[in-house]
Amino acid sequence: MLTKERAAEIFDRIRRFSAADEVEVSFTGSRFALTRFANNTIHQNVEEENSIASIRTNLGGKTARSSANKFDDESLKRAVAASENLAKVQAPDPDLLPMPTAEEATAAGKSARPTRFFEQTAAIAPGERAEVVGKIVAVADRHKLTTAGIYSSAESAEGIFNSRGLADWHAQTLAEVSITMLGEDSSGWQKLNSPDVRNLDAVLLAETAARKAVDSAHPREIAPGKYTVILEPAAVLDITGFMFWDFGGMAILDQRSFLNDRIGKKLFGENINIWDDGTHPLQAGSPFDGEGMQRRRMPLVENGVVKRVVYARGTAAKMKTSEYAGKVGPIEATGHGFPLPNEMGEMPMNIVFGAPENPQTVEQMIESTERGILVTRLWYIREVDPYEKILTGMTRDGTFLVENGKVQCGLRNFRFNESLISMLSNVEAMSVPLRASGEESFDMVVPAMKVKEFNFTEATKF
Repeated sequence: MLTKERAAEIFDRIRRFSAADEVEVSFTGSRFALTRFANNTIHQNVEEENSIASIRTNLGGKTARSSANKFDDESLKRAVAASENLAKVQAPDPDLLPMPTAEEATAAGKSARPTRFFEQTAAIAPGERAEVVGKIVAVADRHKLTTAGIYSSAESAEGIFNSRGLADWHAQTLAEVSITMLGEDSSGWQKLNSPDVRNLDAVLLAETAARKAVDSAHPREIAPGKYTVILEPAAVLDITGFMFWDFGGMAILDQRSFLNDRIGKKLFGENINIWDDGTHPLQAGSPFDGEGMQRRRMPLVENGVVKRVVYARGTAAKMKTSEYAGKVGPIEATGHGFPLPNEMGEMPMNIVFGAPENPQTVEQMIESTERGILVTRLWYIREVDPYEKILTGMTRDGTFLVENGKVQCGLRNFRFNESLISMLSNVEAMSVPLRASGEESFDMVVPAMKVKEFNFTEATKF
């Protein structure tokens, strides 16, 4: 694996090889291993390791990037030349800022960085993954189900160095389990990941997925319409994840955000609080952005009011002189930019939902529901109306009818058409937020939610 010391030595050589005004090198290194299973047996085991140096040069306001995964002198010289030659044929970018110094990158003060590298996770071997898969299969066999999924483990490193003295480094591990249990006419699913493998209980996940498959067997079909819905955390994550691209300054400038003309206004229910926090103990990922700026904890929504959006350095500078400057709340670089050059600007990637005053478990939400629908997860989600944030998609892998405070039976799945603005204005109860994983969005810290008048438009045939 690439180390900070090795990366610093590579960067020093790249600087010597370059004639550019400024040089930045982003390093990524990873060792990733995956065991895949289907039909109750392991059918694939793969492992790969790679390290990449991504080189950005700046020549008089012209910038470009090239990369190399071989670090001998000749390979690095070719990569530097490629970056410089690409930069020379670009038009100068009038909005391009000088690369940040170490002082600028940490101007907001250094935040405490939680440990995200765990030796026990890094040391997971193929035999250990196979043993865990064996336990998952045993659960499937006991319930007379067919199971499929993955168990992966990884260690990674990410760093950034530039010719103005910035040097930062982050190392992390991650283990992930995803399980689908299949019956004759039903299914159940669970997924979770964590930097610390000790936070993953694969057998518990398998038992939960199996119970969903068994309990939803022989599903009934009921009429579509507006129902009280109980969304488990994975379902909340996958649907709400579609709005966070809009919480960036570039999206406001491009007039492609549903927050245009809505910042400072109450958009959601009073019980909705959301922030971005890269140092949260349940989060993962790098503490700095694509330019090396330290990620700052940002309150995005307070009591339903959208307070602000996040910024890359260049976007913040551009916003301050734009016609929107007085309408978007505080404007400052927040450490959420992507590597330059890019057209997307920035995005909050460490979303944390605030805990409610009186949290309820999913079981308590069920007990308080006269008639509603319990949803394990959502999939195939697509945007219908970008400004009203209306999404469509389907339920999957465990959809249940709730009546008189109890789960009665499995249901055929539904297609939904729902506005996130409406949904987050109709939240009646929430659980304690926890780290959740899905398939349609990035990992977040989210609660389960009980939502009234969720709009299901049609039932599916499965």
